[in-house]
Amino acid sequence: MPVNHDTTFVDNLPQNMAVQFLDRVAASPQSEAFRYPVGEAWESLTWQQAGDKVRSLSAGLLSLGIESEQRIGIASGTRYEWILADLAVVCSGAATTTVYPTTNAEDTAYILGDSECRMVFAEDDEQIAKLKEHKSSLPHLEKVITFDGTADGDWIITLDALTELGDAYLAEHPDAIETVAKSIRPEQLATLIYTSGTTGRPKGVRLTHKAWVYEGAAIQVQDILDESDLQFLWLPMSHSFGKVLLSAQLACGFASAIDGRVEKIVENCGIVKPTFMGAAPRIFEKAYGRIQTMQAAEGGAKEKIFNKAFEVGLKVEALKRDGKSVPALLKLQHGLFDKLVFSKVRERFGGRVRFFISGSAALNQEIAEWFNAAGIVILEGYGMTENSAGATVNHPDENKIGTVGRALPGSEVRIGEGDEVLLRGPHVMDGYHNLPEETAKTLTDDGWLRTGDKGSLDADGFLTITGRIKDLFKTSGGKYIAPSAIESKFKAVCPYASQFMVFGNDRNFVVALITLDPDAMTGWAEENGMAGASYSDIVTSEKVHDMVGGYVEELNSRLNRWETIKKWEILDHDLTIESGELTPSMKVKRNVVEDNNKERIAAFYS
Repeated sequence: MPVNHDTTFVDNLPQNMAVQFLDRVAASPQSEAFRYPVGEAWESLTWQQAGDKVRSLSAGLLSLGIESEQRIGIASGTRYEWILADLAVVCSGAATTTVYPTTNAEDTAYILGDSECRMVFAEDDEQIAKLKEHKSSLPHLEKVITFDGTADGDWIITLDALTELGDAYLAEHPDAIETVAKSIRPEQLATLIYTSGTTGRPKGVRLTHKAWVYEGAAIQVQDILDESDLQFLWLPMSHSFGKVLLSAQLACGFASAIDGRVEKIVENCGIVKPTFMGAAPRIFEKAYGRIQTMQAAEGGAKEKIFNKAFEVGLKVEALKRDGKSVPALLKLQHGLFDKLVFSKVRERFGGRVRFFISGSAALNQEIAEWFNAAGIVILEGYGMTENSAGATVNHPDENKIGTVGRALPGSEVRIGEGDEVLLRGPHVMDGYHNLPEETAKTLTDDGWLRTGDKGSLDADGFLTITGRIKDLFKTSGGKYIAPSAIESKFKAVCPYASQFMVFGNDRNFVVALITLDPDAMTGWAEENGMAGASYSDIVTSEKVHDMVGGYVEELNSRLNRWETIKKWEILDHDLTIESGELTPSMKVKRNVVEDNNKERIAAFYS
């Protein structure tokens, strides 16, 4: 089926996100909009019910005196109240400033202060405590609205109290929300997202209403999703990837089941049975590793059948990709293995998934091909906060594994000096908040966004990302190394891997620091006579060292000679957001890890 690459829709975008939301409520009033967990059960809201709640909350903000483009923070994990709050901010003409719930008190205060937030939606007492700690340095902050925290009826009020204020306001100004919605210009600020950044202070990225409605419309026009779909949404809504899926939902009208608890993703998929989900590669790596280690633990005939199934599945997919026919015997084997093996892999995710969308970091090609062989399509996309998350994405009918797809219709991608990927279109940011010099460095005079990523375009316009330009390094022998390419290969080879970090700038060989996945290692310990041992005792044991050594050798057999890992060490702890070694979107802060392990890395070369 030919893919729709029509760009005329760009001239007919909804005026803003508020209009986009109100139009969706009018178009699908009785259809399901949101589903959310209450205890062990799931409850549901129609678009009309969501519209009524948002109108009340939005009017509550207007009653408190919020004005056009003034900032309102949301400091909370992903839950359906986050989305109601965000839509209420949008419909009041204000702009949402996002704060990860894991952000420490000092950085939270910096973000809310820099953005001059007048109000904040705070999830619970833990988030409120951060605001209280820095109250004196937040002169603009007038009101805190809490989802689950303790209200004082004055500075801190509940969501219900805001709803009551809104209902009273609507009784006097019944058309207030529609009037505000019509007044919001496409170029108006909708969202300030502070990039967690792998270096330095977070920068506030200014994203307009036009950017978000374009993103939703660009997905809608490709006929990828419609009202019959059900999304499982766990991604951090503080991140642009989560926000772009909300924009797509408003444009396409599908329902979203929402639960931000990462540890419950696979369990929730089994219950909710979504048709699609967005995720970071770490989720696919963990699922892949878990399934692999479970099969290895079973051993015997079951493991043989499992391995044979994937051998056949990968062969069939390779023939299909090359446009060749599948021989009758192979087709028969594939049908049998689909019943015995692949259907069980699909069932882990609910059995109805049409595709996953992977973004926010590079997905290993082997892992993508493995899922594809099981009948689970992963569409890899690419983008950054500075272009509202979505720049390119593969399509179910045109999915080139190993690439991140083509530019969204109505936008452009090209390769600039030094193979840097450049983006241009309605989705590109206005600039960095209060940072004109940084903005000038990142946006060209003719509107191209410098991404800082190295990449290439093929003859069909599919983009391949090689890595961050600043992460590339040169050995003392003059050979360039792209760490991310090596790192993702190890995760495909070793099912126990959590992180694999490569170093060797200006050195004569490449070294690595390795962390192992705590869940996977608990399972390994039970099978290897170390049940109940501490994580650090398990990962520093000689048996684990020998096992990982085997995987490093396998990795080295797939690398160029100058890329091979000559020395390596397993860290006694996994990287975490709390330790400052991962960003909230699960990217490794390479410079922090390198700094924390300076002596260890130096010892490799002594």
